[in-house]
Amino acid sequence: MKNITKTFLFTIAMLCQLVVLAQPKLNSFPSAQATIFLDFDGHKVIHPFWNGGQPINCAPASLTNTQIVEIFNRVSEDFRPFNVNITTDSIEYINAPLNMRVRIIVTPTSSWYTGVGGISYIGSFTWGDDTPGFVFSDRLSNNTKYIAECCTHESGHTIGLSHQSSYNQNCQLIEPYSTGSGTGETSWAPVMGNSYYRNMTGWNDGPTPYGCSLTQDNLTIITTQNGFGYREDDHADEFNENATWVAESSFSEDGIISTNTDKDVFAYNLTSDRWVHFEAKPYGLNNSSDGANLDIKIEIYNSNHQLINTYNPLNRLDVSIDTMLNAGLYFLAVSGGGNNNISNYGSLGSYKITGTTGALPIRNISLRGFKVGNQHQLMWTITSDEPIASQILESSSDGVNFEALASFGSTQTSFRYTPNKTGNIYYRIKAESIINQNATSNTVTLRANPHKIYQVSTLVTSHIRIQSNDNNSFDYSIIDAVGRTIVRGHAKEDIQLIPVQQLPAGMYFLTLSGEQGKQTERIIKQ
Repeated sequence: MKNITKTFLFTIAMLCQLVVLAQPKLNSFPSAQATIFLDFDGHKVIHPFWNGGQPINCAPASLTNTQIVEIFNRVSEDFRPFNVNITTDSIEYINAPLNMRVRIIVTPTSSWYTGVGGISYIGSFTWGDDTPGFVFSDRLSNNTKYIAECCTHESGHTIGLSHQSSYNQNCQLIEPYSTGSGTGETSWAPVMGNSYYRNMTGWNDGPTPYGCSLTQDNLTIITTQNGFGYREDDHADEFNENATWVAESSFSEDGIISTNTDKDVFAYNLTSDRWVHFEAKPYGLNNSSDGANLDIKIEIYNSNHQLINTYNPLNRLDVSIDTMLNAGLYFLAVSGGGNNNISNYGSLGSYKITGTTGALPIRNISLRGFKVGNQHQLMWTITSDEPIASQILESSSDGVNFEALASFGSTQTSFRYTPNKTGNIYYRIKAESIINQNATSNTVTLRANPHKIYQVSTLVTSHIRIQSNDNNSFDYSIIDAVGRTIVRGHAKEDIQLIPVQQLPAGMYFLTLSGEQGKQTERIIKQ
């Protein structure tokens, strides 16, 4: 988040001491020389650029191995298009070239640098002096999504990127950190803005805080100023024998869209007129859209390279196709598409495409969900050539192990209830036709409302009222939209009124901490 001008080469010996923990050793692209090291297990830093040269004893992040793996996977997908290795293995970092590596320390040791979720120097990736960046896990509530976004954000600074902002039509600054737009799985925000609250986040070509006409082309900067470029194309873009040939009856292929002009072409030969079913899904956590950066578009061409149809739904990131094709040669071209919230500029990442032939009585099940107060509302549509006999709504706390939540007959298409769990809840619908064909929908993720320790007035004009349900004292702080702590205090009573008349109108974050735990609330000051 901090930029400096480097006028001469610093030659620095950085004194380091690792805190030995069983951090999982993970690599996204081990053959790459360029390396971004996510360091979760503690580190001692003595560096003249940080803390006035005084030692910083960074404690290990209070994260489980499962959380570390999720953060690693999210950050790896952000950098999937490039010839760079995301690693949690210190040996990979040590063996990388000095001027093509950076260490991002994820730690709750944050008191030495106040008011931000992370900090790094712009361009430090190539300095050759092991200047680290920091992500403060305590200020991000140990939330895996937030920590991953911050890791990519701070890594983005080290490879030369400034913040991305938003302006109105009169060129007036609205947000120093652009929060993007949209809701649901196609919601988007630039990762160099404020990407904590959108699903699809990534690289952008847009304005910076320095002026609405001063745009920043992330992809060009990343691939021309750091000693690495895009990774090698995995599937040819050509409509000929160089395309990736797939089997007629059934196939499954993995791919990566590495540039916004990349097309992965698959040759598909039908020996007879057939019903065909194609699916292409971007990478996401637990087979969902969480963490996906690629909005998929599929084009089908005939043997003369003439476009037959384009599939690019604007309200979802994956593509599902059911159609009748005559015998002959076809080409399926997979690329990054745009949607209602973003162009195809940063629609990059990995995916899986599958295909089968034959009639499909249940062609598609599309599930969507949203929160209504404390309740979860699920709605779905089924496209089928045969009547549906039964439906089962399943839920899961980890996205892997599902159990039946409710059963329905053939006509129900919605369900609303109040969950009794906390954390993320994953949903899917299973349907069975009258001829015993089974199919499963996409997975939808919703967060249940946690039990609240504190009751807070969130729309305020003069005071924020806080009541502690446990009748104990608590600490509080108010953080503005750019991460600066502007109010801090301690409440000795179970009810506290915090004056906010002096604050400008806008959005703030209130953090509360007591014996029963922590709670964060979003405050709107009118």
